Formats: sequence, structure tokens, C-alpha cells
Amino acid sequence: MHAVQLTAHSLSAFHLTELPDPQAGHGEVLVRMRAATLNYLDVAVALGAIPGVTFPMVPVADGAGEVVALGEGVSGWAVGDRVVPHFMPGWQDGAMAPHKIAAMRGINLPGSLADYVAVPAHSLVALPAHLDFVQGAALPIASTTAWNAVRSATLRPGSVVVVLGTGAVSIFALQFAKASGATVILASSSDAKLERARQLGADHVINYRATPGWDAEVLKLTDGRGADLVVETVGEATIARSLNAAAMGGTVFTVGFLSGTAASINLMPIIVKALRIVGNNTGSVADLAQATRAIAAHRIVPVIDRIFDIADTGAAYAELSAGGRHFGKLAIVH
Repeated sequence: MHAVQLTAHSLSAFHLTELPDPQAGHGEVLVRMRAATLNYLDVAVALGAIPGVTFPMVPVADGAGEVVALGEGVSGWAVGDRVVPHFMPGWQDGAMAPHKIAAMRGINLPGSLADYVAVPAHSLVALPAHLDFVQGAALPIASTTAWNAVRSATLRPGSVVVVLGTGAVSIFALQFAKASGATVILASSSDAKLERARQLGADHVINYRATPGWDAEVLKLTDGRGADLVVETVGEATIARSLNAAAMGGTVFTVGFLSGTAASINLMPIIVKALRIVGNNTGSVADLAQATRAIAAHRIVPVIDRIFDIADTGAAYAELSAGGRHFGKLAIVH
């Protein structure tokens, strides 16, 4: 089969190669991969920021494809089914635990940049009928993370959500929040991206370059109340403003660290406003299944910014690592 291998900690160490076709073992399904999408996790793997990688390896955690063979003991799936494999196949449900997240696709398991991959049948989620393979490949990490963000704050009509940036998690959070009836305030440094966010349903937009005190603007837009949920995707540079923008009893859902991880936090807003600070490491197969059902029910379509051929994997990684240029997801097709 054709595959891409990453052979060193470098964004220029991707090589197209031929590998033996995998076989579906007991309890496994063989999936013909059709598309993959990138997360910052994939860039971190390539740059050596994630431990446990052995070279050469087949990269990229997220992908979608179709079932081509069933291993012994598999039921509930059929050849031809369109599916999405979960990033961490050992995390079926419940609270996160070390043994559940020990195996990760695109890190210490083969990732999505291969013609075929054998995965546990219990790690698969059906691809919603209204999505194509590229759109389906956007689901595993980003939609699960955004779904857990929205659930963490128990959103309802009239809730206020602040979303930082226009990456995949932020856009999914916008879409899920609007499906919940919430008012969404989105902040970005690009007027063009802000206009695209409006078209997706954002009720208010803030250019944080033109308005560095975007937290004060959130308070102004909410008559001083603040947001029930802040989806914090940036990290060190914005966490203080996210705490200030949150309403009393609100939730700050932290999923990103693009600006760094060594934040200095004033505890007073957390204490005085009784805030909930929630960390997240994606979610379980059950979480992905719930997110996917919501996507199917509300006919949500993932936003794909650009599609790269598998031969241009290095260029796709370079585009993502450049930061701030994409809106939604970058995809790679087989």
C-alpha cells in the first residue's frame, strides 16, 4: 500500500513509500483511508514535542474511510460502511485514565496517511450521511473537544459563549453553541475571518488587534454579565482576559496553548466569580459518537479551509505550523 512516513523530528522529513497491507486481526476492522485532517498535535509530533514516537512512523491522528474487511469476532459493521476511527481507541467511555490513552493513532499507532489501517472495531464511529470523507476526517479530535466544551457549561437558549480564534475547535464550538441556542461572540485578528464567522452564525465579532481589551468588549456586549462559557484556545497570552470575560459561575474551557503554557493566573477572579476551569484531552469514543449524532441531527458541516494531496503532506504541515492563516481544517486526501 501507499503510505507517508515521518522519518525524523522535522517538517521536511515526510516520505511517500510502499508498506505491506495490514490485516484485520481479531476484533479489528480494515479501513481504506480516504482523507485525513491535521491538528496542532500532529505538528507537535513532527517537531518532537510529544514523547513516545519511534521512527519511521505513519503520521496524522484524524481520518475517515470505508470498511473493506472484518476481522474475526467483529459484528455491527459491514464492508462498505463509511467510518471515522477514534484517535485513542482504548478510551471507550468514562473518565480518562492512563491505560485508556496509552495508545494513540499517529503517535505510537499507525496514523491516517496510509491506504489502509487496521483498527479496533469498537473505536469506530459511523460517518454522518450528509458528510463526505474530507469533512468526516475533521471530526475525531476537533469536534469531540468542542462538544465537550459545550457540554461542560450546560448551554441552553440565551447562554453566552466566547470563542477565541477560527481554528477547527473554535469553529466546531461556534456551530455546536448555535445549535444549542446560545449567543456566540467570536474574537479573531482578521476581519476577513470575522466575516466568515458571521456567516456561520456568530452573533458578535471582535478584532482583538483593533480591540486588545476584548474581554472588556465581551462585558460591554453582555451588559456587564460576561460569558457562560469561554473556549480558551490560545493559552498564556489570553487566559487572564478569558477569566475576566467569564460570568459568575461561568466555565473557562482550556484546550490550547499556542501562545505558551506558563501562564501566571490571578486567583481572585476564579474565587470571587466561582469559575470552573476545565482542562480537556479530547474525549472518549462515546464522546465522539455523541458529537457525531449532534452533527447529523443539526446537519452541521465541518469547515475545510484547504485540501492538500498526500504527496504535498509537508506543505500541509508547513501551512498549519505557520499559524493564523487557516479557517477551520486543513485536509489531506489520498
